[in-house]
Order: sequence, then structure tokens, then C-alpha cells
Amino acid sequence: MYVVELKRDGKRIYDGALALASQVWCMNHLFLDEPILFPYNCDPKIEIGQFQNARQEINQQVVDQRHIQVVRRDTGGGSVYCDRHGINFCFLADEATPDLYGNFSKMYRPAIDALKSLGVKNIVDSGRNDLTVDGKKISGGAMAIVNHRIYGGFSLMLDIDYDSMVQSLTPNEKKLISKGIKSVKARVTDIRSHLAPEYQDLTPEEFMQIMTRKIVGVTSNKDIKYYTLTDDDWRQIDELAARKYKNWDWNYGAAPEYQFEHDVHLANVGTVEVYVTVDNGKIKALSINGDFFGKGNHQELIDTLVGVKIRREDLEGALKNVDLNYYVNGLQKDQLIDLILGDKVPVKQAK
Repeated sequence: MYVVELKRDGKRIYDGALALASQVWCMNHLFLDEPILFPYNCDPKIEIGQFQNARQEINQQVVDQRHIQVVRRDTGGGSVYCDRHGINFCFLADEATPDLYGNFSKMYRPAIDALKSLGVKNIVDSGRNDLTVDGKKISGGAMAIVNHRIYGGFSLMLDIDYDSMVQSLTPNEKKLISKGIKSVKARVTDIRSHLAPEYQDLTPEEFMQIMTRKIVGVTSNKDIKYYTLTDDDWRQIDELAARKYKNWDWNYGAAPEYQFEHDVHLANVGTVEVYVTVDNGKIKALSINGDFFGKGNHQELIDTLVGVKIRREDLEGALKNVDLNYYVNGLQKDQLIDLILGDKVPVKQAK
């Protein structure tokens, strides 16, 4: 088995979009005579499934405030929060590999043996694609067949930032956040607290190195067969990441048509309601209602916003030369943008 590390010029990279781009590039361009393992961790990131709606899956305010990267992958499934304390092991193997595709027990077996050697007890592959310790989840896995290759992997939660995990994926309401954290703590656990005493102080990178050696089946890093990404490889990976995995149109825009409604009561304005239809990340239809006052024809304001990306900077650009007070007396541009985006207001999904 070959190992491809997320390193450039000998330095580890923690960019989650580049991690995904490097794996996809290798899947399409790197063909070796043995399977390939990709161990990596990254800065805070939410990875959403191919068919999910990013705006409905994440709390954009928290994501912006905490500088959490949002990346859409090319496979289905749900949203996952990860950071440097979650270690990921992805792999590529030939489609003809006996008894591998869909066999999560076989995929997990090396990791289970490795974790047991580090002192973790009561670890089992549970359900369809999870690992648990004492009945609590420490890992989730996935597999797909792409271009006649099995592309799969799993994460290992060395430590868990419960707060960021819950707040970045749920509505920002204190009761829901509190209940959400308690719920997550009841269902998942960290690996560190289950390690033997001599391994309790491992850094995420040290843990990743140990697990990599054990999964590959060697005792020293010098015995690992590395494929080092070349400058030309990285040039193509950078281009792929810029074109796709760091591109708003892919991460947010690649979603089916959906509708939502938001409303708010503002002093000196009144109640303002917006009903929005979004398609491919852009406003397709919009209505603005309420008990406010105004002089202008609302259709003129609506025409200004239809076709605009549902993104703050694009909405600001569209409204730059608009006298909003002419249409809704007392309403500020940032208030309308907050309302459309659902920031700082309760969210209501249209029925």
C-alpha cells in the first residue's frame, strides 16, 4: 500500500478543499500497483453531501464567525464537521479487490486492530458503517465506486469540539444548542479518553502517524512506501480546487430548487416578510410583504434582486445604488440582506 500525505515542500497542509481535490485528482490520474492511503486532518471544515443544500445544512453565521470552510464532496450522504482533531483515512483500491466494496467490517479491521494496540477497549463496527466504543460512535465511513476504483474512507475522532460541531450544523437558538450538545455527547465519544495512559498526550499528527504505520503494517515511517505529489501534480490539484471545491457555485450553488420564508419585526419599520425561491444558488423569485410603509413599486426592488446569488457580497452589490428607504420606509440594506439570508432572524421553511 502506498501513502500519499497532504504535504507540499515537506510541509503539512490543513486546507480541507485541497485534501478533497488531491484525492479526486489521484483517483483520476494516479495509478499505482497497490492501493493508496490518504491520511490527513484539516482546519475546521463542514463537508456536505453531493445532493444536500448547503444553506439548509449549516448555520452560516457561525460558519462565518468561526471561519469554518464549507466544501461539497462528489458523493452522497450527510454533512460532517471536522477539524484538526479528527483524523481521516481515505483510500483508493481496484474495483476488483475481493470482498471489499460495501464491506465496512473489512475496511475497519486494520483500524480496529490498531486502536486496540493503543489500549482502546470495547470497540466494534456497529450498524452499517460506524465504529463504536462502549456503544458510542467514534467513526463513520463511506465507500463508492468511481472509474472502476473503490474510493472510501473513515474518520477517527481523537478529540471532539462539541460546541462547534453542534452550532455550525444547527439553528443558532440556545435551547436547541444546549439540547443538541447533550444529544451529541450521548451518542458520540472521543478516542483520546479511551487510549492507554502512555498515549494520552499524543498530538493529532502523532496519532495519525501511529495509525498510518499500523494500518499499512510497518513499524517505522522509513518502511512506508510514499508517493510524493510533484510540483506538476500540485499545479493540477490547485486548479481543480479553484475550479470546484473552493468555488461558491459548486459548494453552495449546486443545489436543487428550494423555497423559504423569513420574517422580522423592526422598530420604526414594522413587520417585514420575504418569500424566496432559490435555484442554482440564485434568487429565482422573491416577494416582500408586511405592514411597513413605502412609496416605490416593490416589483422594481424585486427585479433588482432576482438572478443574484444568495450570498452577502452579491446582495450588497445589487443593492449598492438602490434607495431602499423609497420602497420600505426605515429599512436598512443590511437588515434586508440579513432577512433574505436568514441571519439574526428565526428561520421558517416554506410548506
